Parts: sequence; structure tokens; C-alpha cells
Amino acid sequence: MAANPTQPSQDLNTPAPYVPTTAEVEHRLAQLQSLLPQRKPNPNPPPTPEQPEPPPAASPQPPTHPQLDQAALHGPAGRIVNSLAPHTEAHPAALLLQFLAAFGNLIGPGPHCMVESTRHALNLFVVLVGDSSKGRKGTSWNLIANLFAGVDPSWLSTRVNNARLTASGLVRALRDQQPPTDRRLLALSEEFATVVHSLKRGNGHLSPLLRCAWDNGNLPTLDMHHHLRATGTHLSLIAHITQRELTQTFQRHQAHNGFANRCLWTWVERSNCLPGGGSAPPHELSAIADTVRRAVAWATARPEILFRRDEEAQKLWVDCYESLSYRHPGLRGAATSRGEAQVLRLSALYAALDSSEIVCLPHLEAAYAVWTYCYRSAVRLFGLATGDPIADRIREAVEASPNGLSRNQISRLFYGHVNSERIEAALEQLAAFGALAAYTEQTGGRHSSLWLAVQR
Repeated sequence: MAANPTQPSQDLNTPAPYVPTTAEVEHRLAQLQSLLPQRKPNPNPPPTPEQPEPPPAASPQPPTHPQLDQAALHGPAGRIVNSLAPHTEAHPAALLLQFLAAFGNLIGPGPHCMVESTRHALNLFVVLVGDSSKGRKGTSWNLIANLFAGVDPSWLSTRVNNARLTASGLVRALRDQQPPTDRRLLALSEEFATVVHSLKRGNGHLSPLLRCAWDNGNLPTLDMHHHLRATGTHLSLIAHITQRELTQTFQRHQAHNGFANRCLWTWVERSNCLPGGGSAPPHELSAIADTVRRAVAWATARPEILFRRDEEAQKLWVDCYESLSYRHPGLRGAATSRGEAQVLRLSALYAALDSSEIVCLPHLEAAYAVWTYCYRSAVRLFGLATGDPIADRIREAVEASPNGLSRNQISRLFYGHVNSERIEAALEQLAAFGALAAYTEQTGGRHSSLWLAVQR
């Protein structure tokens, strides 16, 4: 579970976000079991007033490590991971997600899906989160880059850019020109913390630009003096950040502006210990590069390719759609609320790798497995953070107090700068989220509330 900041960074009188009711949360729990990590039942639930003993305080538990399901390793993407994984310390999920993002950029904006009148190209935003040096994030990209050097070296050298990501630089790189230029760009941001700092500025242009790039590729004009335009672009993003940087930057401001849910959050760590390093057999990589080249040739042979599901895949889609489209509370909800769109794009990428414009059941199962890993990564990374600085400050303080905190102690956290109604709203939000529970105790004929962290 992600580390938590200790001081609020937002205005303390910021209105609280929408607070889901307990009934709404409970109604959805049964539908989310296929996505959420399994937890052991709590043998000591919070007592009712008739049960006088308070529950024990939550003890720190190691965060759940998401596991990549075998279904995600379908087709050429799976062959690549299976060939590289035994010979590298990089995490299989890092290899897989970066490969899919690179392939989706290489084939350009022609292959797409339609949802009513909305067009979805197959560009992905992938964010790898892991410890510095030990996460092997850079190693994983180098392996994927070496593979694509054998697939399309021109694309790798001209359309993959690792310069610092800025709004003006993005528009200038993709601006409309005559004659028309290549509209593809894979932005590789190996120091994503600096980008997150830019996204935190409410009046900054980078966040809306990235959102527009993911949505339709038409970037709004930023410089009214030069009238730069960038239309029909095909931008993909691969970003690397550490858990600490993510905690210190992303979680300290309201992350509900829509950028987070366009990203596939991917927890990575070192998967092997290879003192002497390793290298995959060259003949295996050459054979895989040939397969990817054929898929690229198929995907780019026509100006437009529209993917559609077969009957079996459509049945699975219907079964999963409600859980994919449900908005979860807190920051993890802000980071995962486009599940249906992400799975749609992922399934089409798996189909394109098989040179098929029909999304079959294995393609959708693979996409769903990737999404499940990314969802569980978001749960691990964002945990019970709400994005509301008042609520998160209360939760951190209660979790750090083995015996819980009284209502008066919670009020004193803010030195009188936050009114009672605002604190009550934050406590209701945390209770509905399942982070805290209130225990009512009677002392000297009076009732007082003690707030404790819920064991998980």
C-alpha cells in the first residue's frame, strides 16, 4: 500500500468531493471480487454499543503484490515476455505493458475501435511505479527498445522522444506542417516526477494536452501569438516514477481531473536475481521481431482498420462491463475509472498482434488480465487515499495511533483552522470508504466517539 503524506498541501477549506454512502459501497462489493485482492475476514470487527470492547488498532501489513495472470501472455506479446523474463531482472509486467504501448504507437492511428460516435485509437499511457534502481524500469525499456530496433529502427530513432515532457515542446513536435509529417510520437518520460509537478499546477497546459492526446489526438492551441495547431496526432506515453515520488507529488493534490484514469498504473519490482546479467537467445528475439514486423505490416496496410468483437468475446464483454465501468471511491477510483476504455484498446492491440480485425475471446481475456493487474497496482499504490487533504490527514493520524483518536484529538490536528462540519464530512467519507470505524464509549454518563483504523 502506498506511503502517505503527513501534511495537507491543499487549501484546508477545499469543498469535500462526493461522499458515497455505505449502502452504495456495500452494494458494489460483491461485483468487484474478481478485481479486488482477496482479504481474510477480520476476526475482530468493530463492536456495536452493545459490545463494550473496542476493536484492536490496525497493525501495519505488507502491501499486496499484484500478480500477472497467465492469460495476459497471449500471442506475440506473451512470447516476448516468456523469452525475455528468464534472462532479465526486469518485471514481466514492465516488459508487457511497454511492449504494448510501443506497438500501439508504431502502428499509428489507423487501427481503432468505435464506441457509439467516439473513436479510440490504440495509443496507451503506461506509468511504471517501482523503487529506484531496484525496480529495473530502465532495464525493461532498454530490452523493449532493442527488440523494436529489429522491427522498425527508423521509428525508434525518430518517433521515440525522451526529452522532458512540456506543453510547448509537445505541440511543437506534433504541430501541423506542410507537407504533412509523421503524426506518431512515443513520449518516454523516465523522470516522470517532474511531469507530475507540472500537472499539479492548476493553470498549466500539459494536463489538458495529454488528455486531448489520449482522447482524439487533436491538441488545443496554446500560443495565441503563433497559432500553433496539432491535429490528428498519435501520442503514446511511457513514464517511470518511484513509489516515494508518486506519494509526495501525485497524492498531495486533487487527482480527479481525468489524467490519472487515462493511465495504466503498473507496479514493478525486480523479478530475478542475476549477478552476471543475462541475455535472451538471439534466434528467439529475431523470430519474435519477424512476427511483430508482420503484424505491423498488416496493421498499416490500410488507412483504417475497425476492430469488432466476435460472439464469445461480446458475451464476456457484457458480463464484465458493469464492473469495468464502476467508479470506485478515493484516488484509486480516480486512477481506474476508465476500465472499459482501457480494456477496449488493449483487446484490439492483442487482436492486431494476431493480424486479426476480429477481437476474439483470448484477446479480450488477455486485455482483462492486463487491466486486472493495473487495477490491483492502483489499489496497492493509492490504497485508501481519498485525494481530500483533510480526510487523508485524519486517516494518517488515526492509522498512526494504536489506540485510535477521539473527536477532540482529531480536531486538534488542524489547530482550529478547519471547522467542525468539514471534519465531520471527512470522517463520514472515511467511514463510507471503509478506512475508519467509530467506537462509541460511555464515560461518566456521557458518550464519546473514538475513531480507529479498520484492520485490512
